[in-house]
Order: sequence, then structure tokens, then C-alpha cells
Amino acid sequence: MLTHLDCTKCEKRYEPGRVYTFCACGAPLFPRYDLARAALEMRPGHLALREPTMWRYREVLPLAEGEERVSLGEGLTPLLPAPRLGARLGLPRLAVKEEGGNPTGSFKARGLSMAVSMAKALGATDVCLPSAGNAGSALAAYAAAAGLRAHVFLPRDVARLFVMETEAYGAHVETVDGLITDAGRACAAQAKEHGWYECATLKEPYRVEGKKTMGYEIAEQMGWRAPDVVVAPAAVGETFIAAHRGFAEMERLGFIPKRPLMAAAQAAPANAITKAWRDETAIAPLKIGYTVAEGLAAGNPGRKGDWVLRILRETGGVAGQAEDEEILEAQKMLARTEGIWAGPTGSAGIAVLMRLLADKQVDPTSTICVIVSETGLKTEAPPPSREAIAFDEASLRRLVLEKLGAGS
Repeated sequence: MLTHLDCTKCEKRYEPGRVYTFCACGAPLFPRYDLARAALEMRPGHLALREPTMWRYREVLPLAEGEERVSLGEGLTPLLPAPRLGARLGLPRLAVKEEGGNPTGSFKARGLSMAVSMAKALGATDVCLPSAGNAGSALAAYAAAAGLRAHVFLPRDVARLFVMETEAYGAHVETVDGLITDAGRACAAQAKEHGWYECATLKEPYRVEGKKTMGYEIAEQMGWRAPDVVVAPAAVGETFIAAHRGFAEMERLGFIPKRPLMAAAQAAPANAITKAWRDETAIAPLKIGYTVAEGLAAGNPGRKGDWVLRILRETGGVAGQAEDEEILEAQKMLARTEGIWAGPTGSAGIAVLMRLLADKQVDPTSTICVIVSETGLKTEAPPPSREAIAFDEASLRRLVLEKLGAGS
């Protein structure tokens, strides 16, 4: 039920059926839907009878009826109560949205299923993006399923498992010296030269639509109400923006009474959004350091970061950061208390939540949902050339407890 696209800044309208990147003013574009019709056809009671994938919310997704979806069964991941971890953190109503069970092991499957479906519908033959790992393997998998050629640009020191997986799906992989931003520049240059369809974060309007289904699922799994707080990882901000978009749509549809407070989770070496929110300033690009949470290693969130900041300020949201030691401790705690082995990027939300609790930014009696974005099965130890990270459980636990004000 896509009606048109409009600019998120100047509100200029664009008709569907063509390839778009940004608006003429430079801001991202978002699809718009006939929500009145969607409210009639997407009745909450009827959704339970639909397929157990993200495509159950088809009325608020951009693929037109009759166009071929490219799907590997993504979505409808479990929303798991976390009572043992909650008891340890003093949170009686903690849950995690466990996204590691998606195809290729992360929530990137949602966005890339949608982006590749739209690329194919719009006549693309080649798709591309820069990636720190999970997005690249997801693009490669969905491109293979769609019969399209994939081109993935990765930082040279990305974990070897990501390179192997992406190549296994038949994608052309190019490694680039530097960070994800350097890979992004190389990708954009070649996409322009060869006419490839870019699937980079918010570079096209549709990838975020796949990811917003996380919000729909969380609400449906909670009996059509939203948590009080949702903690979402935020590198450049796609996941945060997408989840907020899903909840905002549901509020307009009348499916939930109110939206949750959104909390943006960042790694301390890549904290541009958190720093701007905390200091009440504009976002300033950072020269970032190494972080174990490779999916959060973005020093310049650009327009997307500005958008996250606007959402935080307009809705009373919060932002936080965690050091690598805290992220690794959260990873271990999540595994040992709840049986969920997440990668560092997926564990960062737990570590940031602990910080937010210590800083009294979040009410511990709230219903809290943390988006755990990825499996830990593709995680590798840092290579020897990087600074070693001590992983002594006792010392890390003492560090975390000290930060929470609980002593050792």
C-alpha cells in the first residue's frame, strides 16, 4: 500500500516506481502508506494467522502486490524474557529481542531482504554496499537468492569469517584500507561509475522498512503494547531510526497506546551521537579507535546521526556508551544467565543499559527490551597486531559493579 515517498526534512514528495537515493535537499527519503486502509486489513487479531516472517506486515512494506519478494524466512524472531539477567541487574521486567536467528545470523537480514526485493523490482542487476561484516554477508545471500550480482566493500581487518561467508554466496568482495567510512567512499565511487544499486544505510529508502518490522514484532509479541524502553544499537543510526519508525506507525494505526522511550547504544570509541546528545551540541565527526563491537565502529554518522539526535531530543530519548571491557562482560553475562551467545555488537545494548541505569537515565522498574542484533558465532578474537584486551571475569565484574555504584 505504498502511496509515495517523501523527504524527511523538506517533505518534498516523490512518486514510487523509480530508483531514488537522497532528496534534492540531501536528506533521506521514506516510503509512505495508506495507513487507513492498512489499519483495516492488518487487524492485530488476524496477523496471528499469517506467515511467521516479517512479511506478515505487508501492508506497511513497500513491495507492491504481485512483485517478487526475495525472502529467506527472515523475521518473527523470539522476544525472550530475561529473568536471570534481570535479577542480576535489578530489572524485574527485562526482555531481549534475539535477532541472531535470522538468516546469515543478524538483523541485517531484514533490511537486505527488503532492499534487494526492491532493487530487483526496480530492474537492478547489481547491488552493492560497504559493511563491517554482517550487512555484507546478508546482501550477498539475498542477491544470490534474487539472481543479482553483489559487490561488497569491507575494511581490510574485518574478521575473516565475514569475508569467507560473503564470498561463499558468490559476491565480489573488495577489501579497503581503513574503516567502514573508507569502504563507503570506495563503494559509492564504483556504484556511480558502474550504475550499481546502492544498498548502503539510508542511501536508498527501503532497507529501513525491513528493519522497522522489529518494532511491529515486539509490540505484537507483547500483546499489542510497547515496552516502556527499547535499547537499540546505533552506529550511524539505521536500527534506532527503523525501530522508532515502526512504533510511530503503530501509534498512528491505533495498534499501541504510546511509543516507548528509545535509548541509543554506542561503543565508547565511536560515540559521536552520544557525545552530541550529552553535550547538547551538533554531531562532530570523530577519529575513532578500535572497538570489539565492529558493527558500531562509525565515527561520522552524517545525516543519519542528525536524525537520531532529532528523535532523541523531540521524544525525550536517551543515549549511552560502553567501553570494550563492559561490552565483553555483558556478552558473557548474557550467555551465562540466559543462554544467548551474541556478538559484541549485539551485546553492547546490555552494557549500555547498565551504564544508563547507573546514571539514572532509565527507571529500573520499567518494562525494558534490548535489541540483541547478532549471533556470536561469527566473532573472532582481535588479531595480535591490536592492543590485547584483558578478559579476566573477576576484574571485569568488579569494574562493572564499580560503575554501577555497587562496590566490589
